[in-house]
Amino acid sequence: MQITEVKIQLKDDSDKRLKAYAVVTFDDQFVVRNVKIIEGKQGLFIAMPSRRVRVTCPKCGARNDVTNKYCGQCGSPMPPQPEKTPEQIQAEHKDLAHPIKQEFREYMQREILSAYEKAKAEKESQQAGS
Repeated sequence: MQITEVKIQLKDDSDKRLKAYAVVTFDDQFVVRNVKIIEGKQGLFIAMPSRRVRVTCPKCGARNDVTNKYCGQCGSPMPPQPEKTPEQIQAEHKDLAHPIKQEFREYMQREILSAYEKAKAEKESQQAGS
């Protein structure tokens, strides 16, 4: 499987950790949207598209984000959540799609970060030329 296209949407707020979103096309046939490019303590990395884990309201049965204090449907209090470690906070999100092999993840990251650097350089050269 080859990456045939990477589109980058740069974020304007350079003070935030989220630097851009990527849309990645594989073999001109399969697209993954909302791959995040994030500035971490050890440099840039990619985060796959994810969704928040949800819990059921004990009163009405509605699905709510695990961090909600009150049910979004009936307004009743949700059971309190214990203090969380950073690993537990990260576990509140589940990847919708992700590479299975480490080699493929590294390949994706290289291609996406390369496209990000090109998009960033283009934007800077356009701003310098204006």
